[in-house]
Amino acid sequence: MKEVILDCFGEACPIPLVKAQNAIEELEIGDVLIVQIDHSCAMKNVPEWATKAGHNVEIEEVDDSEWEVIIEKAK
Repeated sequence: MKEVILDCFGEACPIPLVKAQNAIEELEIGDVLIVQIDHSCAMKNVPEWATKAGHNVEIEEVDDSEWEVIIEKAK
């Protein structure tokens, strides 16, 4: 299992979403993509996209208004 961290701090929508979509394509099933975000719009859009795409998603607030969206590639 590979783990990739995608630093999207300071980036507004749709940049984190596009970066996450591109990064997940490079991963194998079972690999994990951690998207670091600090923008509330991305906080909604990235997990919503990943869930609809069928991946496993967890969200952790790592600091005040900073989150890690942990996406395990499922297909």
